[in-house]
Amino acid sequence: MTKPVTLNVRVSGALGEFVLANVGEQGIYENVSEYVRDLIRRDKERVEAEAFDRLKAELQRGFATAEHEYVTVTAEEVIARNRRA
Repeated sequence: MTKPVTLNVRVSGALGEFVLANVGEQGIYENVSEYVRDLIRRDKERVEAEAFDRLKAELQRGFATAEHEYVTVTAEEVIARNRRA
């Protein structure tokens, strides 16, 4: 299990007001920590969905390619190419 990370963030002005509007009796979150955890989870899901979409697009391009255009590549080459994307 990983060690919990403690974050200290100072938010002021319009951003601070926005956070406060989403927390407590008027907001949908009980506290700021809950709000931040939800934002992080949503961002993680977004990043994972984008990676999946890139993989799906790559597979669709591959399946649409004529067989005579196929080239042999190693798993390491595919992994390295996708890390650059």
